Amino acid sequence: METAYRVAVIGAGLAGCECASGLSAMGVECTLFEMKPLKFSPAHRNPDLAELVCSNSLRSDDPRSAAGELKREMRALGSLCLEAAELSRVPAGKALAVDRAAFSRIVTERIAANPRIRLIRREIRSLEPAREPALAGFSHLALTAGPLAGEDLSSSLAGTAGARHLYFYDAIAPVVSGDSLEMENIFQGSRYSDAAGDYLNCPLTREEYLAFHQALLEAEKTPAHAFEQEKHFEGCLPLEAMAERGEKTLLFGPFKPVGLRDPRTGRRPFALVQLRAENLNRDMFNLVGCQTKLLHREQERVFRLIPGLRRAEFVRYGSMHRNTYIDAPAVLREDLSLRAAPHIFLAGQITGVEGYVESAACGLWLGLSLGAALTGRPLPPPPAESALGGLLAHLRAPAKRFQPSNAQYGLTPELEKEAETARRAAGGEKKSRSLLYAERAEAAFARWRALCAPETTA
Repeated sequence: METAYRVAVIGAGLAGCECASGLSAMGVECTLFEMKPLKFSPAHRNPDLAELVCSNSLRSDDPRSAAGELKREMRALGSLCLEAAELSRVPAGKALAVDRAAFSRIVTERIAANPRIRLIRREIRSLEPAREPALAGFSHLALTAGPLAGEDLSSSLAGTAGARHLYFYDAIAPVVSGDSLEMENIFQGSRYSDAAGDYLNCPLTREEYLAFHQALLEAEKTPAHAFEQEKHFEGCLPLEAMAERGEKTLLFGPFKPVGLRDPRTGRRPFALVQLRAENLNRDMFNLVGCQTKLLHREQERVFRLIPGLRRAEFVRYGSMHRNTYIDAPAVLREDLSLRAAPHIFLAGQITGVEGYVESAACGLWLGLSLGAALTGRPLPPPPAESALGGLLAHLRAPAKRFQPSNAQYGLTPELEKEAETARRAAGGEKKSRSLLYAERAEAAFARWRALCAPETTA
């Protein structure tokens, strides 16, 4: 059954493309608005859709992790972004990393080729049709503009929702040219693996690490606007903010040397920086976990103190941008529509889910659930025990101070005591709590899908 409901999806990032694709799969036609290339946010530069800004990693693909389980559930629901990710995948150990340009190109081609999606390159500045003629005639709006929505659109949302926006700052890690690396000071390997591994590793001695740490503390940073209070997302702190917490903080974060041995010495380094391939050609590398707000000239000076990077050429500097999100439990209903305007739906990072995959999952769910509702096939939400269900529950859970969250099993209900006492499987094998959560999530999602899986027309 195909239904040409008047649905507008605003913003063609990961959430928007997944939402449009999900609507299409349910037989609902939609119009997808994207302001690029007519206008770019401070963090965007690629005219293609679903641009990955901060990193090329979509986090762990290990099904025992919450991020891996979420991907498994999304694949079962027909995720467009994960299809594109598999086609543009680059080696990254247990993580799912992609060639960013190829990923965005594939998503753009899929959207452009979909007969149920009309793509319009136009900036939407208001959610009110009277102020934004392009929205006239649409019965439902899906706002998926992301945390970098334009000021006019953000103001319109704030006014419509009747709630003050929260905000935090997000940082981007630098990318360097592979040709500029000093490979004699770098070794290849992945943590806890005897194989060659997918990462390049820059080991530091104690003296080299302390010199880097001191330079990082003294380096000049990009200041925030005078009227803005800096609020960082704990899972994506700038490197210099971590360094300010103590001399050893980085050693337990992005500079941790655990699980790796320098083949030149046979010993674990004092500290270590990992480089992850940015593209399939492996001629550009991301400094893993080194997101920063240092001035560009300071990035060159400080990061070149790392052995292997002393002649590094920066393809992209790290940067800092403001991310906007709403107080979801206060302003959203269970179906992701605004309490103050039920015809307007939100999905993606602007709702308070954090991360590429989480944003895409939220958009996919909105597309499928809204499509089901519009075609008379209501779709119950996935179980709270599943990764997707836990993520959606996070947007409904009352909180004194709502904060963005990645997918994690802490968003799902606690394990029952019976499950805790069953931590020993047949043969006496001990199971970790994360494995028990993963097994429960997989089983719950399988039961839900058997009973409630959406019937698509794709």
